[in-house]
Amino acid sequence: MTAYPLSAQMTAFVEKTVSFNSTDASLPGLRQAYSEMCRAFTPPRPAGLYVVDFELAGVPVRSYQPSQPSLTSAASGCPCIVYLHGGGWVVGDLDSHDFICTELASTLGVLVIAVDYRLAPEHPYPAGFNDCLGVWRALRSGPFRLDPARTLVAGDSAGGNLAAALCLALRDANEPLPAAQVLIYPGLGGDHQLPSRTECIDAPLLSSSDVDCYHALYLRGSRKPGAYAMPLLAADLAGLPAALIAVAQFDPLRDDGVCYAERLNAAGVAATLYYGEGLVHGCLRGRGQVAEVDALYETLLGFLAAKL
Repeated sequence: MTAYPLSAQMTAFVEKTVSFNSTDASLPGLRQAYSEMCRAFTPPRPAGLYVVDFELAGVPVRSYQPSQPSLTSAASGCPCIVYLHGGGWVVGDLDSHDFICTELASTLGVLVIAVDYRLAPEHPYPAGFNDCLGVWRALRSGPFRLDPARTLVAGDSAGGNLAAALCLALRDANEPLPAAQVLIYPGLGGDHQLPSRTECIDAPLLSSSDVDCYHALYLRGSRKPGAYAMPLLAADLAGLPAALIAVAQFDPLRDDGVCYAERLNAAGVAATLYYGEGLVHGCLRGRGQVAEVDALYETLLGFLAAKL
């Protein structure tokens, strides 16, 4: 085992997270354990948040509307964050990331739309990607009156992959782009030669072998996955939305985000890289418990407030 110098707060967060691991290695067992862990880290929603589940383009979604929306959401339409959850494309749902969607909506005073895309291995690539793209396109015609200049996409882990892929697909189709893309410790299809794959081979909460396993389940049946499955395969990153890419120091996916930020900047896209020292993959749930995670949120909320 590699030694990872985590703070006492981060160590406690990791230990609590790992305590929900199940001896049932089946897919239903994995999903049940993940759901139980998520529930333990999900605080009560603040009063006044209007939350509704419905379908868009045949995909289950959840909308979060603050009781006191942003003062600037007037004649031009309302600002909106489309949020794509993490979970290796295999676990996760509308409840697993309720904690961050609630915070974004209530703190920023904006509409948040969470997408319950189909999961692998039952629905491998491109099913989940197509769901996200379908929801994005459906939002342009309703049911909310959105301000296109202040509608952006965000996601963590596998959701960061889907957010980046969404931007690539919209650019390639000459369709209106998100105002920005926020990618939180994203998996972008980096190769095994990246230093973080070795340096963080057995990192807390996500190992390099975990990454390989999730990729195999997501890409099952894809003989030659392209950039919409693995955005780092894109030959050209010009013309994409401005980006905030946050990576965790102790994460085998760290260098996926670092490389993507470097390539975006080289292509003339304004990309901000947040290098989260002391962070581990999946640490967003440590809000209010881990000082390093709270610092990540300050950067995240600051970037979003400026764009919205």
